[in-house]
Amino acid sequence: MHVIASFHYSTYIEIALAELEQQGIERKRLIAVPLETRPSGRSMIDTMHRSDGESLIDAGMALGAASSVVTASLGMTLAWGPVYWGLIGAAGGFTVGFLIDWSLTRRRRRRSARKKGGDVVLVVDCEPHQADRVADTLWRHQALGVAVVT
Repeated sequence: MHVIASFHYSTYIEIALAELEQQGIERKRLIAVPLETRPSGRSMIDTMHRSDGESLIDAGMALGAASSVVTASLGMTLAWGPVYWGLIGAAGGFTVGFLIDWSLTRRRRRRSARKKGGDVVLVVDCEPHQADRVADTLWRHQALGVAVVT
């Protein structure tokens, strides 16, 4: 019988492995497989078929629209007129929004890259009467998910 669990890589998995060995499960019946994380490439625009939720132009579009309305209304009294000032406001607002979004995304990715380790899949080969105890041990040590396969 196999008990399969997934963990974030941390000391909890090491403690769980030590406790399983204390329960009488031999080390050769334990398999821990670290998973590699996929390198994520940044895309500036979310497409219809692929979206990572971190489009860099969302804030730029919102600020560009808002600032173009304000500068176009102010342009009624200025020399170049509302059309030119609306375009200038749209470009300036888009640039400011893009730079804000870019800097926040960059800071968030740096912070998550430091925290994020890989995940680990643990496979335990045990006797049927040990399966419940093994699963309970894994749950107590912060397993993300546990499955018992007969």
